[in-house]
Amino acid sequence: MQITPSFLANTAYSQRFQSQNNAVSDNQRGTTAPGNTSNNGLDEQQQREVQALKARDSEVRAHEQAHLAAAGGLATSGASFQYVTGPDGQRYATGGEVGIDVSPVANDPQATLLKAETIRRAALAPAQPSGQDLSVASKAAAMANKASAELLLKSGQGSNSNGSLLNVVA
Repeated sequence: MQITPSFLANTAYSQRFQSQNNAVSDNQRGTTAPGNTSNNGLDEQQQREVQALKARDSEVRAHEQAHLAAAGGLATSGASFQYVTGPDGQRYATGGEVGIDVSPVANDPQATLLKAETIRRAALAPAQPSGQDLSVASKAAAMANKASAELLLKSGQGSNSNGSLLNVVA
């Protein structure tokens, strides 16, 4: 399972900038009105697009870094990014993901409980968790609940108490 941001639908966001890049290529060939460009060859609209892409790139990188930092040894890969090329010819990250091992620990509910807590922290680590992040956190909480129930069941089976067991299954 991947933890990914979904600030905007990445494909729609990417398509928007890719189609604008095609128009930008025409503009950079000299079809823009003289006097409306800056010293770097970009008009005001293109400069705004570059600023928006730079902001998005920073946000995406910080988001994925937060996942990595919180995941610790559960990360199965570093961050991978989806890019678009801005009007200035530079590539900007508009989406990303971090692979995290979300499988339970076989025959060890205590270890599974600890792992689920780490997964949940990693999923919720960014300042603005995406819908996918919230989904992963929810699944981690369910995994933790199941592991807790298994621990309770095990502790009840090993004792000689006269009370009755409550069979809780998540």
